[in-house]
Amino acid sequence: MGYLKLLSSALLLGSLLTQSAVAAQPLLQQGKKTLFQRVLSTPTCELVESAGQSGGKKAVVFSRYYVYQRESVNGKEWLQVGPDTFGKTVGWLASECAVPWNMQMTLAFTNPAGRDPLLFFKDKATLESLIEADNPAALLEPIRADLNSGKHTPQVLAQEPAEYIDFQKNFYLLPILQGEEVMNSKGFYERILEVASVSKDDKVLSNTQHPTQGANTSTAGAATNPSTAGAVTNAQKITGFSAAIVFVIDSSISMDPYINRTREAMKQIYAQIEKENLSEQVKFGLVSFRSNTAATPGLEYTAKMFVDPSTVKDGKDFMNKVADLKQAKVSSKEFNEDAYAGIATALNDIAWDNFGGRYIVLISDAGALDGNNPLSSTGLDAKQLRLEAQHRGVAIYTLHLKTAAGKKNHDEAQKQYVDLAFNNYLNKPLYYPVNAGDVNEFGDKVSSLAKAITSQVQLAYRGELAAGSALTVEENKEAKKAEEKDDSEIAKDAALLGKAMQLAYLGDVKGTTAPPVFKAWISDKDFVKNSPTAEARVLLTKSQLSDLSDVVKKIAEAANSGLISPSDMFTQLRSVAAAMGQDPNKLKENASVKIADLGLMGEYLDDIPYKSQIASIDEETWKGMSAQEQERFLRGLHQKLRHYQIMNEDSARWISLSEESDSRDFVYPVPLEALP
Repeated sequence: MGYLKLLSSALLLGSLLTQSAVAAQPLLQQGKKTLFQRVLSTPTCELVESAGQSGGKKAVVFSRYYVYQRESVNGKEWLQVGPDTFGKTVGWLASECAVPWNMQMTLAFTNPAGRDPLLFFKDKATLESLIEADNPAALLEPIRADLNSGKHTPQVLAQEPAEYIDFQKNFYLLPILQGEEVMNSKGFYERILEVASVSKDDKVLSNTQHPTQGANTSTAGAATNPSTAGAVTNAQKITGFSAAIVFVIDSSISMDPYINRTREAMKQIYAQIEKENLSEQVKFGLVSFRSNTAATPGLEYTAKMFVDPSTVKDGKDFMNKVADLKQAKVSSKEFNEDAYAGIATALNDIAWDNFGGRYIVLISDAGALDGNNPLSSTGLDAKQLRLEAQHRGVAIYTLHLKTAAGKKNHDEAQKQYVDLAFNNYLNKPLYYPVNAGDVNEFGDKVSSLAKAITSQVQLAYRGELAAGSALTVEENKEAKKAEEKDDSEIAKDAALLGKAMQLAYLGDVKGTTAPPVFKAWISDKDFVKNSPTAEARVLLTKSQLSDLSDVVKKIAEAANSGLISPSDMFTQLRSVAAAMGQDPNKLKENASVKIADLGLMGEYLDDIPYKSQIASIDEETWKGMSAQEQERFLRGLHQKLRHYQIMNEDSARWISLSEESDSRDFVYPVPLEALP
């Protein structure tokens, strides 16, 4: 009998432990199997020990919490919350103080120089009327006039801060609550999104500050007066602004004339810089690249830093460091060189944070080794490197030497470099061909670019304000004179980018912060110019990024089989889906079933307003693709896998969204372009 009682007690204890283990998991979102309920705290949230209490501990503003239980006390809903999904709870929050955040996705402002501030609209209908209008500028004019004069504007809850907010240094959230992709009156796609504006940095708002009193914002009703935002003050002068201009130059066997001409241009530019006492404000660097040294040992190196802008002293030091730079003595195995190795070296080995203006100038007469080429040292393609450059705030220019020797390679190389050099701020590629590889034309473009950037730095150093500011008459005259002197496209682009770089630096030194808490509707495109106002990021945890990588790898393996037998691809994908426990009804053989319908992608990508490059492919589409299209699809998957690996290994970019969160629930802001 005692044995039975003991056994009964043991079973009861085991049952309780099992129930406890099951309970130690957040509540699932409605209709989801793997996504948990999340909320964001606001300045009014207090953590208490039990539901219904008052006078608890102030919650750190704008933290992400997972919901473990919901309970109603006296008609008021309370949430038991924890900082992560691993069973730890920290107390209860009143539901009314928190913002539900089912879609872990956020936006980052683009650099606002050269465009109007992004507007946060009170309702969706007003936003839709602007998107559908044939002349949105006419509708916007009275709204912006009222905002600029400090008048109440009922349609608009807020506008973005005047200075650029550095997403990396001052992480902030513009969480997407819902959204869709629509076509505007001009035939372009844009996203309309309901967002809750919050900032991660708890210095933005103190715990006792009202959410509409955030400093340095243009929020309707906030302390800031929009009519005075553009006034010139000493605090706004960019007297510490400096720039790094790094040449990434091909030094393969055909490049001596261009290397020599670059040296000549640099000698002249340094003389001018030193004459104007700008040696501390403008720094030049140089990286040289060739190709795979294992395949061709005589090349000596794949990529090499000759001059680091962080350590170069002056023009004499620069010239001494590049004196030994000469073209290779042997030919590379292929015509294409490892240009991406040169770009990666410049991005990874230079302390870009030391500079406000950040520029790379790629110079080559050949295309770049594709990331899947066995000779490639990076495994990356143009898009991945462009995203890495954007992350560091670096603009990439490309001077493509279209020599006669590379005639068959021109089109391929141009596609690569147009993609690599696409600049989101200017909404165009900073790609400049040098026809017939003319050495003099090349020299003029190098000189023009370097002088234009230097001119921007000079004006910034003297205190010229960024976009929307007032300048002295003399400064205006000088700037206009400089523009008239060199009206080439490359100089104009450099001038525009200089404004953006200054604005980014100004925002950083002023500690600009995102607007405080409210819900509103925005468009991710400028209404008039159609340039991006904000860029979407999916905040993935370590396990989600790992899952995404695994799924893309399996799709790549299936696609590789599909190169031989098209039907094998979807047969293999069905097997993968079955192993993942997907609904058998989804997996029946049907040539019209898309990859998205197989349930391979994680729920964390559900409802995200983006067009997947692979989700819409079905068996018939795959069979209809040419061999070249299928191989290109496969290469793209492998390049994304390499990029995910870089993300996973980059510990500096993983972000904690709440105090005491387990590191496994830190997130990485993945751009939509990086998704499959």
